[in-house]
Amino acid sequence: MAPPPEDNVVVSQLKLEKLLSMKGGKGESSYVNNSQAQAQHARSMLHLLKDCLDGVQLNRQPEVPFTVADLGCSCGSNTLYIVDVIIKHIIKRYEASGFAELPEFSAFFSDLPSNDFNTLFQLLPSYGGSMEECLASDSHRSYFAAGVPGSFYRRLFPAKSIDVFYSAFSLHWLSQVPEVVVDKRSTAYNKGKIFIHGANESTANAYRKQFQADLAGFLTSRSVEMKRGGSMFLVCLGRTSPDPTDQGGAGLLFGTDFQDAWNDLVQEGLITSEKRDNFNIPVYAASLQDFKEVVVADGSFVINKLEVFRGGSPLVVSHPDDAAEVGRALANSCRSVSGVLVDAHIGEQLSEELFSRVERRATSHAKDMLEKIQFFHIVASLSLA
Repeated sequence: MAPPPEDNVVVSQLKLEKLLSMKGGKGESSYVNNSQAQAQHARSMLHLLKDCLDGVQLNRQPEVPFTVADLGCSCGSNTLYIVDVIIKHIIKRYEASGFAELPEFSAFFSDLPSNDFNTLFQLLPSYGGSMEECLASDSHRSYFAAGVPGSFYRRLFPAKSIDVFYSAFSLHWLSQVPEVVVDKRSTAYNKGKIFIHGANESTANAYRKQFQADLAGFLTSRSVEMKRGGSMFLVCLGRTSPDPTDQGGAGLLFGTDFQDAWNDLVQEGLITSEKRDNFNIPVYAASLQDFKEVVVADGSFVINKLEVFRGGSPLVVSHPDDAAEVGRALANSCRSVSGVLVDAHIGEQLSEELFSRVERRATSHAKDMLEKIQFFHIVASLSLA
């Protein structure tokens, strides 16, 4: 018998698009207050981003705007910081090249419609001031801004309209949980688990195929939207192990304390085992080979750089020896990125119970977890073939 419709909130692509977002607002478990690690990781890769930007062709027609798009922008200040870095770097390149007149600049912030765009735009500096003032201060921005809701696995922009695409910490989110993963009749049924980490080979292959199909759709769309001479800088969760069931840092975030907390709810009779098994985190940390296969098969892009980059811990704590702070940081980090899906699947009250157990479990072995949890990222710089 098929599970009830409410158990399938993460299976349908359409439903996931309507639900998936980082936790909005400005509360303790919001993405705004739990994205410091992403900020640190992004800053550590700025030299790679600037290398990518140095390959962008500068437009010699000042009446044509230079356009940047951040895909998977979420709702925090990280996206504003990166777009500012990109535009300031391009302005300096224009000035160093002796252009008499600079183009206007525009930036598109894109994410799923469920994203908290309101919080993002409240953080956006006002437009205005001279170019010199904008370059010297963060109180004004030197670009026009707009939000673009929609899935980046499909078209979002007019053809040949974007100079620079940037996407960080987003492409590991799948468009949907592979349907066979929650199908009891399938060998890929992920019984007893809510993530690919430690799953069987069939489950891992289903996740891998979904990732590659999604990435192919992403590349096809961008190849139409990018201007000739443009560049794309992509960062997503990666892994160093050839085994897709070893999801590295993502496995420790979603496959240990988080997994055990779901099991707690089942053992305590708060949810059924079927309810747990029908929930799977739609995330896949790819290998370089997983990623490269899709780019090569698509054929639209040249790979300028493709590497695995050590990002560090996803947890930022002031007192690493404070087990309670570490446990709370893990629970908040996990909740900031998956809480919306959990709420939709089991309701806010049980979600609160779940994450309190995540916090309690993480606190009990805080030192060991803090030493082990490390994220690796695939970093790719691409241009049109």
